[in-house]
Amino acid sequence: MKSILKQLWSSILPLTVIVIVPWLIEDNFSVEVSALSFAGIIFIIAGLLLMSITISMFIRIGKGTLAPWSPTQKLIVTGVYAHVRNPMISGVLIVLLGESMMFGSVNILIWALAFFTINTFWFIMIEEPGLKKRFGEDYEEYKRNVPMWIPRRKPWIQPDHSQT
Repeated sequence: MKSILKQLWSSILPLTVIVIVPWLIEDNFSVEVSALSFAGIIFIIAGLLLMSITISMFIRIGKGTLAPWSPTQKLIVTGVYAHVRNPMISGVLIVLLGESMMFGSVNILIWALAFFTINTFWFIMIEEPGLKKRFGEDYEEYKRNVPMWIPRRKPWIQPDHSQT
């Protein structure tokens, strides 16, 4: 039960970013049927799927949550993490871009760009030094091989150092 409550509490972060902030900054949520609004729906679905996969991996593999106050206990380097270091934030960003397209909202687009910029600085200044401290050389090797934002075409496979 405690684990479920921790997961629910941590969901406040993405809900704030993809629901509450857009609701506060956008004054018109009408959707005109167009190719752009249809593309926005596709982006939203893809972003939510990526977020769901990542959250599941946080729970199953990392034994933690997406929240910095209850981080994963194990470094995750498989699945979507073998392609890009920040798939959760990528998923959130894809949802925001989809919302911007679906609602034709420049305000949400500006929020998406601000969110991306804030997270880039957060990762470089706070999260990555913390991951290096928690996971040491395993994280450094992962960081050298997997890009922060632009996914690798082929997944990176962590070498088995136990045989050397």
